[in-house]
Amino acid sequence: MRLPRIASYELPFVAQIPPARAKWALDPNRAALLIHDMQNYFVRAFEQDASPITPVIANIVRLKAAAVTAGMPVFYTAQNGNQDRRDRGLQADLWGPGMTTVPEHQPIIDLLSPAADDIVVVKHRYSAFQMSNLAHLMRVRGRDQIVISGIYAHIGCLMTAGDAFQRDIEPFFIADAMADFSREQHDMALSYVAATCGIPLSVETLIRGLDVRAEA
Repeated sequence: MRLPRIASYELPFVAQIPPARAKWALDPNRAALLIHDMQNYFVRAFEQDASPITPVIANIVRLKAAAVTAGMPVFYTAQNGNQDRRDRGLQADLWGPGMTTVPEHQPIIDLLSPAADDIVVVKHRYSAFQMSNLAHLMRVRGRDQIVISGIYAHIGCLMTAGDAFQRDIEPFFIADAMADFSREQHDMALSYVAATCGIPLSVETLIRGLDVRAEA
């Protein structure tokens, strides 16, 4: 029930991102960025210095810089170590006890360390919204769009997108700023979001859209 060791795979490029049914336009005055579960415990399951995790980290760094420049609030999710079995719930049946509180597990990776103005939300379930105050924190900041990045695409990122949609928050799913167990599962997450609850797009497309708005 431990996390699997994740083999290298190539991230999807723009032409491979499925078109979305939704036609929402990202507005930095309405959007917030979510950096999902980029903790040492999860990141170290990937083959290091290889795709997908190396380009994903670089792309999230770019994405965050663009979001901050555009005035978007930045949220992180982070799970606590040594979770009580009663709090961990059914996730313990599938994944075991999870991480511990040792420094090698719990912190967000150094390259993506939260800044003083960023908000770290404690993660309890697959969806970042479940058993957290993320929806409230977005609402009081006038945010009804969420830009999702991080790991894992077909688990927490996908569930967060679906949960956001059901809360009337428009999800934007950044295809090359998230990593997964395999390319097959990564592609499945993109296809599901495109068909049912959000807009998959690339980092480059998102940043270009923000730049256009800044020039307008």
